Amino acid sequence: MSEAGQNTAPNIRRLADAVREMKSAAADREDVVVEMREATRTRLELLAQELQPVFAEVPDDDPAFDFAISSGQQPRLWIDAVAHVVMGPDRRTYRFLRDTRLGRVVLAESTEISTVADQVTRYIAERLVERQRYLEGEMISLPRRPEEVQEEEVRPMRKPSVWRAFLGSLLLVVIGGAVGVAGVLFFLSDRIPELQQLLQRF
Repeated sequence: MSEAGQNTAPNIRRLADAVREMKSAAADREDVVVEMREATRTRLELLAQELQPVFAEVPDDDPAFDFAISSGQQPRLWIDAVAHVVMGPDRRTYRFLRDTRLGRVVLAESTEISTVADQVTRYIAERLVERQRYLEGEMISLPRRPEEVQEEEVRPMRKPSVWRAFLGSLLLVVIGGAVGVAGVLFFLSDRIPELQQLLQRF
């Protein structure tokens, strides 16, 4: 009887035990996230070390480049304000991205550091050439007087004369009045004999 009573006794559940289990599971997940983040940052640091000679050759007076690894949920190796390198979902693939007006563009994607480093180097070189050409004035220059356009496109509209507008309005009023008076006389001609005789003369 005592054994049967022990088997049928209900299990006592405590909220504190459940909270402790949830905290333990959350800590495990956070450990995994932290480990993945650290692994991502380590790989980006390896890429930055690969590119260190290239970064060193960039002029110090060029403010366009950042060359920094940002912290956060997804670490990034920033090249400039619009281009950066991140790790793919597998944490092994390097993705070199650039933000444009049409959206984000993938410039390079590879598991090999050298492949992505070459593409980043090429990108930096292109930006330096663009800046040099701009400073040397080889870019397409704007017209000296941009307010000047073709004569037919900027012909000033002549303001209508005040007297001309007034006379035109007065003429319309007179014509409208004459038409109204003629209509009234036509409809009343049957009721007023003298008016009918007058209209017959005309």
